[in-house]
Amino acid sequence: MSESIQPKDARQRRVLWIVLLLNAAIAVAFFITGAFGDSTSLIANGLDNTSDAFVYALSLFALSRSARWKRIAATVSGSVLILFAVGILFDAGRRYLEGSEPLGLVMIVMALIAAAVNLVCVVLLRRISDPDVNVRAANIFTMNDFLANAGIIVAGTLVAWLGTNWPDLAVGVAVAVVAAWGGIEILKDAHGEHHEAVHDDPVGQKAREATPD
Repeated sequence: MSESIQPKDARQRRVLWIVLLLNAAIAVAFFITGAFGDSTSLIANGLDNTSDAFVYALSLFALSRSARWKRIAATVSGSVLILFAVGILFDAGRRYLEGSEPLGLVMIVMALIAAAVNLVCVVLLRRISDPDVNVRAANIFTMNDFLANAGIIVAGTLVAWLGTNWPDLAVGVAVAVVAAWGGIEILKDAHGEHHEAVHDDPVGQKAREATPD
């Protein structure tokens, strides 16, 4: 297994580092504004961006390693997203029972800032040619974030207009559902690459499986 970094890997590494740092910064901002604005959807997106940053770190770890390591990293990525979705559903249920008073204007402003940052991430990731399974996962994460920000803007407008918390809770649940769907798609992608690798090189695969790590 070669650990050398090829030019293509170096380009992907730079892009992944940029989107990792941007997602970490946005996650902190989401948590701060979510706590201040009593918003489920903002906190949901903070957790989403945190999981994204974790996944990008895994992608960076797997980037210069074998295809097997890349599939493992993608599998962990998909699983993290699904676990995140369960946590958001739990928080939304708690706020539904206990009540909340989200601030619509805070939601709108934070979502607009995050949308601009995610748009930068989308452009950067789309510039990578022939993306591997982890870069494809990063694309799914970033597009999910971009759509979630649009939902927060709509929810913030309704919260400010109607003076109720249900739009905020609805978007929080929607973010969780989208995250779960994204996690399932990533797991399917990783499984598809594993299936293709086994069928393209059955002898080599059996030899690797028979060799202890």
